[in-house]
Amino acid sequence: MNVVKNADIAWTDLGGGVRRKVLAHTKDGMVVEVNFETGGVGAAHSHPHVQCTYVQSGEFVFSGGGRDYPVKAGDTLAFERNETHGCVCKAAGTVIDIFSPMREDFL
Repeated sequence: MNVVKNADIAWTDLGGGVRRKVLAHTKDGMVVEVNFETGGVGAAHSHPHVQCTYVQSGEFVFSGGGRDYPVKAGDTLAFERNETHGCVCKAAGTVIDIFSPMREDFL
């Protein structure tokens, strides 16, 4: 079992008002907390991992498949492997990303 205390993890500053914490993970899955200031951008990207995102707080516009999806606290999104996606934060907030398998590039 991998138990992670949030208070024990330092933020990784990604620049542009975005920072993240890698939370509990195994080789098969990973949970990541990502905090955005208003105006912060998650640049469009893709990766070979399935990703589910829970909007814990704030307001965002996610883009993917040629469409924009306004979301707010309590909303969720799911991205297939290699699906290009990104977001812009409209009101400061936090998302919880879950990846399968884990993102080795985040460690």
